[in-house]
Amino acid sequence: MEGARGSIVGQNASLAIYVPVAGDTLRGVAARLLGDADRAWRIAEANGQNWTPAAGAPLVVPLGKGSPLGINGDSYQTVPILCYHRFGSGASKMLVAPAQFEAQLEWLARHHYKVLRLRDLAGFLAGREPLPQRSVVITIDDGYDSVYRHAYPALKKHGFSATLFVYTDFVGARDGLSWAQLQEMAASGAIDIQAHSKSHRNLIERSAGETEASYRQSIENEVRQPRQVLERRLAAAGVQVRHFAFPFGDANELVLESMERNEYSLGVTVNPGGNPFFAQPQMLRRTMIFGDHDLEDFKARLQTRRSFARP
Repeated sequence: MEGARGSIVGQNASLAIYVPVAGDTLRGVAARLLGDADRAWRIAEANGQNWTPAAGAPLVVPLGKGSPLGINGDSYQTVPILCYHRFGSGASKMLVAPAQFEAQLEWLARHHYKVLRLRDLAGFLAGREPLPQRSVVITIDDGYDSVYRHAYPALKKHGFSATLFVYTDFVGARDGLSWAQLQEMAASGAIDIQAHSKSHRNLIERSAGETEASYRQSIENEVRQPRQVLERRLAAAGVQVRHFAFPFGDANELVLESMERNEYSLGVTVNPGGNPFFAQPQMLRRTMIFGDHDLEDFKARLQTRRSFARP
């Protein structure tokens, strides 16, 4: 069990001063003083991202909830959502090499980034819950079997999670994931499975000869059916589908209306950039990660703060 055997030498309604002893950990201190070991990030941020308490060196422990909006001085917090597709070797920029992905995860872990599931953004976007300043969401689109072979073990190794958006016509076809693989990954807790449409058609384009009525019905099917199918086939893993990734990143009013009817709470595009508390929940930004990105390119895409615009 992680330790917290030190002393509280001062306390008011907002903060406590805690003097650790040898063997104490931030998670142990958070469990003791904040009631939740997962809130260790709050103590680390209050002490200059110090994640290794030194015996006898006082720690500031914020007891209040903190700013749920992520506003600090002249800047505000943004949460980057990263988007991957396939893993392996090859000439396509959509392919991220397993070693490259591992290096990216290792960098996130070494620099104490909090990797969230997409659903973890809900409280932040509603202005209710603060998030760690170094928060990031990992998402993967389509449902290629390389997710199971490469990304899934790497995520588990680091204790990270990802949100996987699958289009259901692809499951069990060609090089798509099988239902058994989806079941295993969902049951592990490392992979949160969500909807990426039924067939991956471009939802804002009408096919040649498609009538208005047929187009409207097709959009309803593309939005409604994957939720029904995923929840039915993955019921044993407790999968609940409330998030939708737009194929090609595109949506229009008809798509958004269908999402609302079918009770989707979050939607994601492929427009790059971070997401502040005032982001539109059904049109969240995502930043693509390609196979030709080196580690410096990857780091540059982790936009976690923006300055307020000045006149």
